[in-house]
Amino acid sequence: MPSASRKAANLSLDSDLLTQARELDINLSRAAEDGIAKAVKAERERRWLEENAEAIKAHNEYVAIHGLPLEKYRMF
Repeated sequence: MPSASRKAANLSLDSDLLTQARELDINLSRAAEDGIAKAVKAERERRWLEENAEAIKAHNEYVAIHGLPLEKYRMF
């Protein structure tokens, strides 16, 4: 992830989970940032698939009918 400016945020966390994280010396800011980054990536992927579902379906139907483009040049 590229270096970016940081901003403070207040979060509500499960108290038992917070206690365990502190006992294990887990960097809460880094762990939260990593988790949020994964959630953002997953949501962007989900939305992209949703927005492009029609094109993906059309492409898959084309391949099912006509085969892969340039398939005769495949080495495997």
